[in-house]
Amino acid sequence: MTPSQPVRKLVPATASQSDDELPFVLRSVRADPNTLRHMKDEQVVDVIRNSEAEISKLQALQLRAIADLSVRRRRAPSASSEVALALSITEHRAGAIVSAANALIARLPRMLNLMDDGRLDLYRAMKVTDATAWLSGDHVRVVDAILEDRVPGRNATQVRRAAAYAAAQTDPEGAALRTERKLVERRLTVHHQDAGVAHLSVNNAPTEKATAAYARVDQAARALKTPDEPRTLDQLRADVAIDLLLSGTGGPSERAEVFLHIDLATYLGLNQSPAALAGRGPIAATLARHIVSGPNTTLRRVLTDPRTGHAVELSPTRYPLDQDEFIRVRDQECRQPGCTRPAQSCGIEATRTKGAAEAGADQPVTFCSRHRKLKGQPGWDYEVTPDGTVSVATPAGQAHSTAPPSMHPGRRRANRLRKKPRR
Repeated sequence: MTPSQPVRKLVPATASQSDDELPFVLRSVRADPNTLRHMKDEQVVDVIRNSEAEISKLQALQLRAIADLSVRRRRAPSASSEVALALSITEHRAGAIVSAANALIARLPRMLNLMDDGRLDLYRAMKVTDATAWLSGDHVRVVDAILEDRVPGRNATQVRRAAAYAAAQTDPEGAALRTERKLVERRLTVHHQDAGVAHLSVNNAPTEKATAAYARVDQAARALKTPDEPRTLDQLRADVAIDLLLSGTGGPSERAEVFLHIDLATYLGLNQSPAALAGRGPIAATLARHIVSGPNTTLRRVLTDPRTGHAVELSPTRYPLDQDEFIRVRDQECRQPGCTRPAQSCGIEATRTKGAAEAGADQPVTFCSRHRKLKGQPGWDYEVTPDGTVSVATPAGQAHSTAPPSMHPGRRRANRLRKKPRR
């Protein structure tokens, strides 16, 4: 396939697919899932393969709709916020999908054609959009043509490598500049996981510094690996790295502040109800008690409404009682539906109270910097009910709401989605 060959005309996929249009094996299983038990191995594999192809076709349709919404919003960043709320995904993920949709429609039509044919799914297509995002329009069209015959049948790692190689081969000077841009984008990230653990990483660090840092951590870990040391080298390296970040010496950790919400019965060991770490979510009762028992831990009493579990008062054990501090303890996280940024990292934003005419009736609510900006965007509307529920209306007329978090185990309510009533 050469770059000069014409691209097939893009024909939008149909909004729905009838059973008659599905492969016979999928129609059989769809009509009766128990059919799988009577199939031979090769037939089951056919179901797996054919269903994946149908998913890819639907993903192509979804990407067209997302790209269309982005154009309607004049490619404003708030479009990803709408997609995040519509699909119940994080805004980071939504932003990546919006970018991929725009790239596939405008820059990589051959890759989108492969999705229409069921030969390339969204995950692998995004490997191509990521690897070619830095290319000019002329260069990306060359890469699009080169990859058309190379990516089908390849796994995600192979697709990423093929795309990166083709991009660097097409624009070697741009590849060098890309490395410089990546260094500018270096950042530290933390991803909270289940079981009270997290993934901490430094992204886009200079290769030589990252290698040297790992060597220093590894050297310190190996020095600690005595015959009496029960920890593995991997565990020692992780512990040394955290100690170095907190103290700078690899020794005792310096004090860090987090918000941990634990009820009295759990604290006293009378039950095993999970506690909640702001920005992370539920953690096991044993881990919570371990954190509470730390030498630098300060306990603050939070009085709650026995009916709802909502915080109503914070004791001034350590500081003079501060209204902003109480609001952050009460809200725990950013109040934008779906956002989990800890309240300690959020600002306090006055938000219109539903049904209140006087200006002084606005309620203070925690919002992270991103969503404080979103509040002021055209078409977005925010209001707070007297009980503290935050309602968000999007430019598309959808309404999302989030209730104040409960301090009581089992009462934390998930964000809910409802269609905005017509006025």
